[in-house]
Amino acid sequence: MSASKSAITPVVFYRDPIAALHWLEAAFGFETEVLLTDAEGKLAHAEMTFRDCNIGIGGEWEGPQLGGARMRSPASLDGAGTQFMRLNLAEGLDAHCERARAAGAVITEEPQDQFYGARTYRARDLEGHVWTFSQDVRVVSGEEMAAVSGLTIETSLRKED
Repeated sequence: MSASKSAITPVVFYRDPIAALHWLEAAFGFETEVLLTDAEGKLAHAEMTFRDCNIGIGGEWEGPQLGGARMRSPASLDGAGTQFMRLNLAEGLDAHCERARAAGAVITEEPQDQFYGARTYRARDLEGHVWTFSQDVRVVSGEEMAAVSGLTIETSLRKED
């Protein structure tokens, strides 16, 4: 389906996936790569690219293949979501934020430097999905992260006794 396959391709669901495709291009700089439509011209599935990653875009749906689950947009769930997307930028995070804002994104967290060495901002899209954009700005050791944050920093799960 796509020329470059990500190891993981998340799929985000919208009430109006065609509007979402246009919006994601304008606001975040995604590029539409594949559109699958049914006989009536309704979008069945789309894939977009962002840097070296793919993301699927679909309309809300449910069916026996989901085992009773229903795929919904936060717009259909009073803003509720079960995840957010985190995407890394090589550069230009502040300009990316302004582009998103100009396209109508609700900036929920302004660009700011984080204790773990990244600069990030968060935005909600046209149907309420939360997106976090990040840019590495400095290398931070685990010891420094722990000292600044008060968190315990580990690189693997602990084995239960």
